[in-house]
Amino acid sequence: MCTVCGCGDTHGHSHDHGHDHDHHHDHDHDHDHQHWGAGLAGVHVPGLSQKRIVQIEKDILGHNDALAVTNRQRLAEAGVFALNLVSSPGSGKTTLLVETIGALSGRFPVAVIEGDQQTSFDADRIRATGAPAVQVNTGKGCHLDAHMVGHALDRLGPPEEGVLFVENVGNLVCPAAFDLGEDAKVVVLSVTEGEDKPLKYPDMFHAASLMILNKIDLLPHLDFDVARCVGYARQVNPGIKVIELSAKTRQGFDAWLDWIAAGRKTALARRASSLEAKLRAVRQSLED
Repeated sequence: MCTVCGCGDTHGHSHDHGHDHDHHHDHDHDHDHQHWGAGLAGVHVPGLSQKRIVQIEKDILGHNDALAVTNRQRLAEAGVFALNLVSSPGSGKTTLLVETIGALSGRFPVAVIEGDQQTSFDADRIRATGAPAVQVNTGKGCHLDAHMVGHALDRLGPPEEGVLFVENVGNLVCPAAFDLGEDAKVVVLSVTEGEDKPLKYPDMFHAASLMILNKIDLLPHLDFDVARCVGYARQVNPGIKVIELSAKTRQGFDAWLDWIAAGRKTALARRASSLEAKLRAVRQSLED
């Protein structure tokens, strides 16, 4: 787990933010994700006590969570609905984003932060739609963290009263533990991956507010039990919402767009309420 190997700790790592599109976070260590049995910390690492593992995890996640709070406040002040899209590689996240941006064109501002270990291929695809995008390359890192997203926002700028999509590194394990300051995690599961993924990777499905079951146009060609998959997801997370769609054919796409629009409406209402509270406080201070 990244909270043990330390790749979530941005201190001491080289972060190159001086160029136009690509961030290179080349972490000079390898991830050892082999587990020899779980103890108090949920993982065993040779040479480290369970108490030390727990302390390392608290330190890393505590630092990340503090930065996530800053990101969340910044986005809330701009009235932004922020989504953290997570999945395994090949689930169709980028294609889903391209089609979503096209469908939302002219309705409200959209911006994208793209996370990959290397290349800017996905950000290039997003920018081709006309939407602003920043590529964050994590090097050996297997997830985005709040520090990386904060720096990306410095360059990108929050899409005022719009939607920010963060496409995380393809990985169903480590991104579950790292809050980026988003309003919701959206886990994208392709029907080509198998219906047992929610039980194999429970932390991710437990952390997600929405599961998108993608590529349903392929169902006639696969032995995939949709009801069983949804049941597994709700076994892990009873409150998870599920949308079945195909980014290719747009089947079920309206439900996804409506869910985004509802989230944005909530973000705008939250911003208005916050501004009103601040105004009341100013008036009160003047009266005093």
